[in-house]
Amino acid sequence: MAAKKQGKKIYHLNIGQPDLPTPQAYYDAIRSYDARTLEYEASPGMPVLIDAVRKYYKELDVDLSQDDVFITTGGSEALLFTCLSIMDPYTEVIIPEPYYPNYTTFVHAAGGVIRALPTNPWEGYRYAKRERIESLITKNTRAIMITNPGNPTGVVLDQQEMRMIADIAKKHDLFLICDEVYREFCYDDKFGVPTMARFDDIADNLVIVDSVSKRFSACGARVGCVITKNKDLQAALLKFCQSRLAVATIDQLGAAALYDVDHKFFRDCKAEYQRRRDTVVSCLRKIPGVVVEEPMGAFYVMASLPVDDSDRFQRWLLEEFDDNGDTVMFAPGAPFYETPGKGVNEVRIAYVLSQENLERAMEILARGIARYQREVLVKE
Repeated sequence: MAAKKQGKKIYHLNIGQPDLPTPQAYYDAIRSYDARTLEYEASPGMPVLIDAVRKYYKELDVDLSQDDVFITTGGSEALLFTCLSIMDPYTEVIIPEPYYPNYTTFVHAAGGVIRALPTNPWEGYRYAKRERIESLITKNTRAIMITNPGNPTGVVLDQQEMRMIADIAKKHDLFLICDEVYREFCYDDKFGVPTMARFDDIADNLVIVDSVSKRFSACGARVGCVITKNKDLQAALLKFCQSRLAVATIDQLGAAALYDVDHKFFRDCKAEYQRRRDTVVSCLRKIPGVVVEEPMGAFYVMASLPVDDSDRFQRWLLEEFDDNGDTVMFAPGAPFYETPGKGVNEVRIAYVLSQENLERAMEILARGIARYQREVLVKE
């Protein structure tokens, strides 16, 4: 990268890679593995890990059988296998935008079409409006896909909103794909630890995508899962699991140990992320022209900046700007949208730096915006 070659220090707010320590239990489980031969495990996943997932969900008042859980190579494979299993060419999936950009890859790989459910920063990116959702349903609609808590917006659905979306899926006989990998990180006690899996009446519609990556600060483990009680979908998922043989044995063993981590780990992580969220939002609100709502979950904030194009602004920050040798990276907003032209001046900020580094990064961003406005926008 040119900025690094110039000797600049870059504060990375662009990637959702937690910096908090992975629990020691993961490493201990791997070090204790002493089998003579490192063999394939069962295609749907190791029983010890599946049982650990089931125990975790039991604590959320959700009963699962072993057949309901399919271990995958990260949440990404879980999403890909789900899309490949339920979609046919030109079938449609409704997704609130902005959304995690890889959803586009997974849906298109399955031949599907995304019907974007529009939101905007002035409404805090909230999308749980029945009339808006149902207006997008056509004869080709196969599924609704949501992230709760949201990436990139940090939006969290309350119980009434979750129930309403579940009712829509049930009424129109649609799959409801819920990416819940940030479930533990909700910053208002009213949300509890949310999951659509508590709604027993949509068992045949519901697909839960989960992962150890964010919950346990273990992105490199590459262990996720698909959870569904739909027997036809289970049969399709099993074929895809068999086609890639197995998830890595060592990582599954480490992941199983993570599910025994004391709940204090989650409380501490949530408290730290909440402090960081408060810092980011406070700093953004001090910048004239920024539009931002306080995110209630995950560890991202989506904001509208007073610039012409966030991608152009990002390149300028890296190539032409520094503050005492420092600059900053964020994720430009446009790739989080399906609709052309949307998100052009928006950004996603991942608050995954230490408090000290985060404060410095936000200081750099504020100074960068002011200088960009003076030296680039005014001259044009």
